Amino acid sequence: MTPTVQIYDTTLRDGTQGEGVSFSVEDKLKIARRLDQIGCHYIEGGWPGSNPKDAEFFQRARDENFRNAKLCAFGSTRKAGHSVSADANLQALVDSKAPVVTIFGKSWDFHVYQVLGTTLEENLAMIRDSVAFLKSQGLEVIFDAEHFFDGYRANPQYAMATVRAAVHAGADSVALCETNGGFLPTELQETVAYVRQAVNVPLGIHAHNDGGLAVANSILAVEAGCAHVQGTINGYGERCGNADLCVLIPNLIFKKRFPSIPEENLVHLTELSRYVSELANLNPEVRQPFVGTSAFSHKAGMHVNALLKDSQTYEHLPPESVGNKRQVLVSELSGLSNLVYKYRELNLGLDQESAEYRRILSELKELEHQGFQFEGAEGSFELLLRKAYNGYEKPFVLETMRILTELKDESHVYSEAIIKLRVKDQVVHTAAEGNGPVNALDAALRKALEEFYPAISKIQLHDYKVRVLNEHAGTGAVVRVLIETGDGRKSWGTVGVSSNIIEASWQALADSFAYGILKLSENSGSDESDS
Repeated sequence: MTPTVQIYDTTLRDGTQGEGVSFSVEDKLKIARRLDQIGCHYIEGGWPGSNPKDAEFFQRARDENFRNAKLCAFGSTRKAGHSVSADANLQALVDSKAPVVTIFGKSWDFHVYQVLGTTLEENLAMIRDSVAFLKSQGLEVIFDAEHFFDGYRANPQYAMATVRAAVHAGADSVALCETNGGFLPTELQETVAYVRQAVNVPLGIHAHNDGGLAVANSILAVEAGCAHVQGTINGYGERCGNADLCVLIPNLIFKKRFPSIPEENLVHLTELSRYVSELANLNPEVRQPFVGTSAFSHKAGMHVNALLKDSQTYEHLPPESVGNKRQVLVSELSGLSNLVYKYRELNLGLDQESAEYRRILSELKELEHQGFQFEGAEGSFELLLRKAYNGYEKPFVLETMRILTELKDESHVYSEAIIKLRVKDQVVHTAAEGNGPVNALDAALRKALEEFYPAISKIQLHDYKVRVLNEHAGTGAVVRVLIETGDGRKSWGTVGVSSNIIEASWQALADSFAYGILKLSENSGSDESDS
């Protein structure tokens, strides 16, 4: 029977060493709970001997009731020339009250000489003493053999001596660390296979991604006999990061069929990935395999035509299995199949044989030729489809708009927007000021609509981008404006294109409110004016 591959998450420690990644203690506790829920076997919470934040995390984590995971504290072997009883780092590991301790030690002779500045024998003693001390405290001990593969390549006898020192001192398992991330899979796999035959404790793999091979190296290491894999959510970590568990776990479970965390738990993987991104205050990687928003996106008409017949034609596994969803994009590359799919997705009910499909497709391609782009503007695209559908009525229609911009004292720009709208059966005339013309338009539009659609108070502009489409035209160039808007539950994009930046901004802004009103109305189940 194939043994369970245990998932060892180090997002809260190694992941935080990545550029731009930082978590508060509260963030770390929240992430640890999610990791436990999805079924990780080990959660490395941090290095309690290195900073007050990690010490506080372990103190507060004592009150947590993890159902699946064991909490690990991370640290190093004792210092050269010191006794274990006098080593503050080792004592901090014990004081953390974590049931599992992972300590790293040097397995590359080059590092022993150049970094530690000690002898090879003293390094072996540091490993033996530290492991034995922690075992005497009743702890499960994992030994991370740092730089093992580089060390094995340079001096295989000594690299193996460091592993044997840990094993003889009582280490419960040994993780072979590909710390510099530059090994190719076949050489790494051969090395793991050799070590597997030479030691009698479970092996783990800890791979970095400097060569873009951390996931591949981890998979081959498991095939060669590693019983646990270390990695981070979204691949966060030092330099190019660690093995991405959001990619590694589904490959191990769905592709290699290794027993690990329960397969049914992977429906929460995409949610976990984005949750960690949110707490790290980093944008999710859209092209991240399995969990990225583009992972199951389809654009070419031929592909979508095949998907309508069988999703396996262009998808390597169902997106729902990892909690993701399929997206069909519409652009100048689209065919009728893309529109058929979108109408089905939106449940608009237009007859597939209708000539309306071809008319909308022709209009779409002409708009893209003018500079519109609907891949990041799903709000504008849905409105375009709904305008061809009998059940849709615009929530408001612009009659006139005037923008006044005044520069005072060469230091302050004053903007005022004056708009006249037809809302339902009434004409509304409003004005508002702003720190720029778009801000003034936004304020005026809200002022005009809030009486009719009170729920628009939930709608907030998140992002505003302008791109020049034909730079050679200078100040007369056509621009594309993309606006991202949200209501606290979801966000959507809208687009406008014109040689006049105000007109392009109005198009995108008006669509953002129209789409928001549509979705708020659908969610509430009644007209916003009744709320």
